[in-house]
Amino acid sequence: MNFYVLALFYWLHLLATVIWLGGLALWVLVALPALRQQTLEANQWLDLQHRFTPWVNVSLVVLLLTGFVQMTNDPHYNGFLTIDSVWAGAILVKHIAFAGMVGITFYSQRVIYPAMERARLLAQKRPQLASSEQEKLLHQEHRLLWLNVGCAAAILLCTAVATAV
Repeated sequence: MNFYVLALFYWLHLLATVIWLGGLALWVLVALPALRQQTLEANQWLDLQHRFTPWVNVSLVVLLLTGFVQMTNDPHYNGFLTIDSVWAGAILVKHIAFAGMVGITFYSQRVIYPAMERARLLAQKRPQLASSEQEKLLHQEHRLLWLNVGCAAAILLCTAVATAV
């Protein structure tokens, strides 16, 4: 592959990584503590999620496409599911963690966020009834957020191992 095209794919991959990890850092280091300290309301949390969702989805697609190009152009790559080296093992674990991130993101966007939206609408009519449901959903989302952070950390570790080889 042309050097400049490959460099462009690396740059796009890094850019998507920064967007993804920056978003996770924002949630874990800023939004989550603010929500716990009640300086951020659950409705504001949901509004932030809606704004960030397109960025997350685009970055995941870019990571998938550019990562595939990078992997297949790496001299250590010996074929699909050929686990014959430390590099190949690290890449396999990295792909499993990436699949976990995609699954967590899909579940959050298709199950948790709509349920939170329904709870928000219910809270307008019956505040006492919806409060416990909102708390349950927020707790579940926080667990998924931390799982996502764990997957991201595993991906970075595997990237470091594959790069060191």
